[in-house]
Amino acid sequence: MKEKKNCNKTYIGGQAVIEGVMMRGKRSIATAVRDSDGVIRLEADRIEEKKSKILKLPVIRGAVSFFKSLVTGVKIITRSAEVYGEDEAEPSKFEKWLSKTFKVDIMSVVTFIGVLLGLAFSIGLFIILPNFLGELFVKFYPDNVLRNILEGILRIAIFIIYILLTSLLKDIRRTYMYHGAEHKTITCYEKGLPLTVENVRGCRRVHDRCGTTFMFFVMTVSIFVFTVFGIIFPFLNGEGFLYRLIRVVAKILLLPLVAGLSYELLKALAKTDSPLVFIFKLPGLLLQKLTTKEPTDDMIEVAITSFNKVLKMDADENEPTCKFACPEKANKLVEEIKEKFRLKNIDDSDAEWLVSEVGGIKRSQLDSEVKISASKTEEIRKLAEERLTGKPLCYVLGNCNFYGYEIKTDERALIPRPETEELVERAIKEIKVGDDVLDMCSGSGAIALVVRKKTGATLTASDISDDALSLARENFDRYGENIKTVKSDIFENIDGLFDVIICNPPYIKSEAISRLQTEVKDFEPKIALDGGEDGLDFYRAFAPKCKKYLKENGKVFFEIGYDQGESVSYLMEKEGFKTEVIKDISGKDRIIKAELR
Repeated sequence: MKEKKNCNKTYIGGQAVIEGVMMRGKRSIATAVRDSDGVIRLEADRIEEKKSKILKLPVIRGAVSFFKSLVTGVKIITRSAEVYGEDEAEPSKFEKWLSKTFKVDIMSVVTFIGVLLGLAFSIGLFIILPNFLGELFVKFYPDNVLRNILEGILRIAIFIIYILLTSLLKDIRRTYMYHGAEHKTITCYEKGLPLTVENVRGCRRVHDRCGTTFMFFVMTVSIFVFTVFGIIFPFLNGEGFLYRLIRVVAKILLLPLVAGLSYELLKALAKTDSPLVFIFKLPGLLLQKLTTKEPTDDMIEVAITSFNKVLKMDADENEPTCKFACPEKANKLVEEIKEKFRLKNIDDSDAEWLVSEVGGIKRSQLDSEVKISASKTEEIRKLAEERLTGKPLCYVLGNCNFYGYEIKTDERALIPRPETEELVERAIKEIKVGDDVLDMCSGSGAIALVVRKKTGATLTASDISDDALSLARENFDRYGENIKTVKSDIFENIDGLFDVIICNPPYIKSEAISRLQTEVKDFEPKIALDGGEDGLDFYRAFAPKCKKYLKENGKVFFEIGYDQGESVSYLMEKEGFKTEVIKDISGKDRIIKAELR
């Protein structure tokens, strides 16, 4: 593809990070990283600009920009490692002491140490080592200018060797590929082409405003600056350890000036495509061939994501910022969610179930440092926000355990309760293989499913709600059970005779519903809760009709309210049934067994 001339110059620059790309504009910065699950994660924030005019002066602005870039680079590389899933290093005792004593953030401590070590390594490799080798040379040719030129050449040679050696490492090579994706994306935009993978792929991977070119300028400009310094202060060119030490310290102190001048040179050359200045750009562009590699399409997608976010944020101050979803340690995540739940008086166990179920780890591991992936962490936090609205945990998770079976649950039907398990437990003791059983007010189908699984009986599930029946069918299909479903208001559409009828009907008094927990009154279907003025509407309608649908010696099992045992028994006995009130595990009336006399 033939490249067009630049028609859309941009100030946006970037940096390759671990499995990602950072892009920086005038007012915003964004980093996109592809995590270990293959998902592109994005973090973007606004840049607070300093108002000081001094910091914007030529040369000074370059020195400031150099050190800012160093600090920002270390922070972003650390963050990208967290997103990709690299293990966080446990803070050292010294770092913990600093944090506790001076009330500083551990992240700031790590960044400070990282910048310090990076500077120390760079100074040792690119200043002290070339200076030492240059001092050996001066013994034979005592010329200050030649020594500085030699040191500059040695710096460039060491830099090239360093790049070549690091490119042999798989992770560094991938970073160089992301570096290529960054350059290609910026170039594609500057060509005025739509930012698509295909268009970006066809662009060149070198760019005038690259950090590699900047480093080359730093090394060449240092020759000039150090030489002039030696001419201005000739007495410092003496022999001996002290003079050599002073020269090294002086060169370190001159680094901000060198960086500032190099920045201005890079900025000036980047403004023009004139062939007259190309010769000055060429060495840096050639070095970029080493620090950039051809990226894959998925790397280009990451770079485009980061670039587009900065473009939007710089253009629109209302464009939202965002944070990475990073892998989290199980114990840290559980405690974070518990703290939020406590503010809403939500039980701690809900946080534990949420992290355990979604994170796919055992509850016994919740106090450990087992890592939960970024995708799972993001999902857990999203579901935790749903739970904070009052939405029941079972609806949030989309399932609940009923009698040892995973039952799909949502707002279409009531959540199966533990007391209903007691109803099922009592009923299945008297159901045999081949019996015909009707599960009336079936809801999610939990009762019908368990009875079918435990007894092998023939089941019919009925409900007045189409939504509830659709949910019940999903649960039956999930377990491969062919259970007949019927839409019916009590016996309206029921045919045939049954050995057993099981029913968990609506039995809450109408006026009491408003006093129920938020989880119940605001989320569970009212039609499955409201039993009328005294809670007995269903039982009154059921009792006179049920005999027609029962075989000889047929039985009915109801779930009832804790204060309804006597009333429901009376309604059934009036129709010729023998009744028994059965208490639940808490000692409250909960089940009615009614048997034809």
